[in-house]
Amino acid sequence: MKKTTAIVLLLCSVFISCSNNKYNRANLPEQEIRELTEGFKGDIGIYVKDLKTGAEFAVNADTIFPSASMVKIPIMVKIFDKIEKGELDYQMELKYGPEPDYEYSGDIISNLIPGTEVALSELIHLMMSTSNNTASLWNQYLAGTGTEINRWLEENGFESTRVNSRTDGRVEEFEMYGWGQTTPREIARLVEGIFKGDVVNKTASEQMYRIMSRNYWDGEALSQIPPTVNVASKNGAVRASRSEVLLVNAPSGDYLFSVITKNQEDTGYEYNNEGWVIARKLSAILYSHFESQSSWEPDEGLKNYHQ
Repeated sequence: MKKTTAIVLLLCSVFISCSNNKYNRANLPEQEIRELTEGFKGDIGIYVKDLKTGAEFAVNADTIFPSASMVKIPIMVKIFDKIEKGELDYQMELKYGPEPDYEYSGDIISNLIPGTEVALSELIHLMMSTSNNTASLWNQYLAGTGTEINRWLEENGFESTRVNSRTDGRVEEFEMYGWGQTTPREIARLVEGIFKGDVVNKTASEQMYRIMSRNYWDGEALSQIPPTVNVASKNGAVRASRSEVLLVNAPSGDYLFSVITKNQEDTGYEYNNEGWVIARKLSAILYSHFESQSSWEPDEGLKNYHQ
């Protein structure tokens, strides 16, 4: 009898202890995030979504920002749309022919000898993983140019995300936002759709998600997540803007966030650029929130590997 009473008392104490635990996954760390953005010298937009509970948090999430290299996500989507329609083949061989007016010179693809054969699959991986710009423009052309990509975006409910560079009728937008434009919410929604298998179709989505899980540029928000955790991501940087979108397959449940800046006073490309610092801090806050039992922290020496 005494033994039974002791067990009951123990279970009650555990229940009371759990009830007093204020941690609630759905209660996103809104105050911490707001404090993070205070005093930022520029404009910033943030979107966070807990895919387990559906909880969301946003700061300027519907404001249009430069997409920078995140524009390569919709380029990839349209390439896969054409693959699934039989208009392109994932392993087709293409012959490199340089464009003399291309401003991004000196990367791996632009240094190829004219006539060199490159597989479309390699171009896609280079565009997404290392963010190779020559490969990206080549893919944009193969996708049917910005006109075809933008048509897909419009047809699928993306009102603000667009390709501007080398796209008819988008000169003003190009001058304002550069290669592409998006909002924190829309770019996150596109990545979420890929994760759920809803973009193009399930087969294409799965392959795109695999590709997005191999990001060479891992020194910012990605650096605040353990290397053992799968993350699909894409980041971008132009002179006065920094951007990153991540879908984290965390042990306790998946979550998604994007952070984009513009009009930054800090236009440098050093490790301590203000936009990159915020991306790392935001990522650390979110991982700590969603994985509250984790004691993992990035090693201080990793900053020496910043690209």
